[in-house]
Amino acid sequence: MIEVKDLVKRYGNHVALDHLNFTIEKGKVYGLLGANGAGKSTTMNIITGYIGATSGTVLVEGKDVLLEPEETKKRIGYLPEIPPLYTEMTVEEYLSFVMEIKRIAKEIQKKHIEELLDRVKLQEVRHRLIRNLSKGYRQRVGLAQALVGWPAIVILDEPTVGLDPQQIIEIRQLIRALAQEHTVILSSHILAEVQEVCDHILIIQKGKLIASESTTQMMARVASAQTVELIIEGTEAETAAVLATMPAIDGYQLALEEDGFCRVTIESDYTADFRRALFKAFAQADLAILQMNAVSNSLEDVFLELMNQPQDAVETAQVKEDVQ
Repeated sequence: MIEVKDLVKRYGNHVALDHLNFTIEKGKVYGLLGANGAGKSTTMNIITGYIGATSGTVLVEGKDVLLEPEETKKRIGYLPEIPPLYTEMTVEEYLSFVMEIKRIAKEIQKKHIEELLDRVKLQEVRHRLIRNLSKGYRQRVGLAQALVGWPAIVILDEPTVGLDPQQIIEIRQLIRALAQEHTVILSSHILAEVQEVCDHILIIQKGKLIASESTTQMMARVASAQTVELIIEGTEAETAAVLATMPAIDGYQLALEEDGFCRVTIESDYTADFRRALFKAFAQADLAILQMNAVSNSLEDVFLELMNQPQDAVETAQVKEDVQ
């Protein structure tokens, strides 16, 4: 569907994309993650033909974005973070205007507008000026313009930024519905959102791909480990001495609290149940466990782990994607 091959983008001495490679398959929702300045927006702008690359190739359904820009743009619908709206138009006028730009035949425009209004639930505001709409409805209008022309691929840049909780839920539902007929690429800094709606996750750091896995595979990283927090009535040295006798524990961190108690963060394999042995060991050392809590891990934990991995691991991930 989309092939990004050895993509490089430089702005003077700054390297925004550094030999980036990945493949987008048909009929899935892809999450594109990365810190600010990682290269997410640059990648999307090159795929959509808004800017050119310094070197490398992007193929959209076998068509080269650089050599056949009109053909590739027909296949892509794009909703940037700030929707390109003309606020003095009504919703229906605006969609008609977008259809003219995209050269949709006049005889099918009316039917297509009805399809879009139904799909993104804009029927009740079709005759209202865009300037008078809430941000949630404006985002729906932006999504409708991205769907004009039945594009095979829909690219969404931060589609829920600034929305209230109910609007966020509604937009997420729309994104999941889009996957039935489109391939979707979603850029978002809200990790819970990506975890909820995406089938596959791509993570970019400093213009390089550092991870490309299905959401299930990535969340398996979380499920394979457990984190437990304790408050111990004892010193760091006393606590460390007890933990050293616990083979089921992979690692731990100690921090002295202001009240003199010791906070312990323990990491271990999720299959290890060390609670009974832990209580017994601390009881034998005459140290009281004042509190024990299981810490819920999430995609955020995986993301931070990947972002902090050494450069050689980043290069290994890029090579792995190249081979695939």
